[in-house]
Amino acid sequence: MKRLAVLGSTGSIGVNTLDIACRFEREFNVIALSAGTNIRLLREQIERFKPKVVSVLNEALANTLKREISPQKTEVLFGVEGLIQIAALPEIDLVVSALVGAAGLIPTISAIKAKKSIALANKESLVTAGKIIVEEARENGVTILPVDSEHSAIFQALVGRSKDEVKRIILTASGGPFLNLPYEKMKEVTAREALHHPTWDMGRKVSIDSATLMNKGLEVIEARWLFGVSTEKIAVQIHPQSVVHSMVEYIDGSIVAQMGITDMRIPISYALSYPKRLRLDLPPLDLYHMDGLTFLPPDIERFPCLRLAYRSIEIGETMPAVLNAANEVAVNSFLEEIIKFTDIPEVVEKVMDNHQVRPLTTLDDALRVDQWAREKAKELIEEKRS
Repeated sequence: MKRLAVLGSTGSIGVNTLDIACRFEREFNVIALSAGTNIRLLREQIERFKPKVVSVLNEALANTLKREISPQKTEVLFGVEGLIQIAALPEIDLVVSALVGAAGLIPTISAIKAKKSIALANKESLVTAGKIIVEEARENGVTILPVDSEHSAIFQALVGRSKDEVKRIILTASGGPFLNLPYEKMKEVTAREALHHPTWDMGRKVSIDSATLMNKGLEVIEARWLFGVSTEKIAVQIHPQSVVHSMVEYIDGSIVAQMGITDMRIPISYALSYPKRLRLDLPPLDLYHMDGLTFLPPDIERFPCLRLAYRSIEIGETMPAVLNAANEVAVNSFLEEIIKFTDIPEVVEKVMDNHQVRPLTTLDDALRVDQWAREKAKELIEEKRS
């Protein structure tokens, strides 16, 4: 039986992870959970899984939760320290890192240092400090298993193959809800419209990133570190049907694709159970009744976030951390209706232009530049409002 810690248990990935744990109780034992502010759902998860320890965002929420559950059965922690303690628990075999944003960086590295296997859904960790995470994982003999559907697809297509045989990694993207929207109308789109993804059910931040194509840019950076290939070998293709989750093109001209329905429980279950597969009771992919599968090149003029992501990883060092932090601030401001949809890439690019690149050698380097970029993005947004 594999013992799990789920960081971000009340988010989309966390909820689907716990659904898999419910379906396969003989395979998985949930030891620890963490959530942000959704203590109502966390309380339900505690009642169902009876974890040894949980963590929430702050002390006030922790005290509220303690009054609502039996503290003799479940220990309640809070803050970054709570996440670090959970990630390093001796009883844990696998840490599911499903926190949103750069908040997942410290607990992910803590889990790696504690020699825990990682099921990684927190792409921002690799974007912010990919070099550091990969080096720590290598030194500690830790396996990082991708949870994102695209990276899971690549991981599966690479099984049994040498990296030297790879010509290209091809990440597919649905194109989001505004793929065919005239550019002049993009300034007027609302957060509600941007959150309505055509094929996937995702959290708020990831949904906006998908609408701007920043999510695909972040995935390019993630793929660079997960699979050890240069960005020149990572391509993006728009695939509106979201049936082909990604592909690997080999030097002999063969392309190996992973296909499936749009259900995150498939890549999650593969990461949890690797190297074996679990029998999931899900609808099959019905290719017979599909109109067809289409693939298009991305329009980086209409979706400049993808261009900015490639630029950041080509520059390297601290620049991807700047990209990620500025984007998080800009997305949050858009969701709060402070800036327009088209302002998101504008803010990100201005923050990048103001950054003096520094070597990324320690975790503190990443954290310092992350904080700088957030403050700079907020400053630029405030100027835009005034």
